[in-house]
Amino acid sequence: MRDFRELKVWQKAHEMTLELYRHTNSFPSEERFGLRSQIRRSAISIGTNIAEGAGKMTHPEFARLLQIALGSASGLEYELLLARDLGYLNEDHYTELSAQVIDVKRMLTGFIQYLYSNRTGTNG
Repeated sequence: MRDFRELKVWQKAHEMTLELYRHTNSFPSEERFGLRSQIRRSAISIGTNIAEGAGKMTHPEFARLLQIALGSASGLEYELLLARDLGYLNEDHYTELSAQVIDVKRMLTGFIQYLYSNRTGTNG
């Protein structure tokens, strides 16, 4: 079991989530329960699944939750593209946020590969 706050991938995902909250504040009010909410839920899901996985006792359990986080990150990638195409995010903000998501996905993929290559151990 690990303290999720010490994981670089969680730290990166958390910072990304904070940025997404700041950028989605300016979305139109009609998106309050639509795209703005979905973007925030996807971002929260990434950090939450990393944190939950860190509390698991085996590498395969942790890797499964990281895969869920990776799926949420892929969904977030599309949601940001949609927000840009709808004019809710300008090109600079989209590029910045999209790069953060891609970086988190890269880190998650590497961590998953590491955990699967070390299947027998615990997370300690």
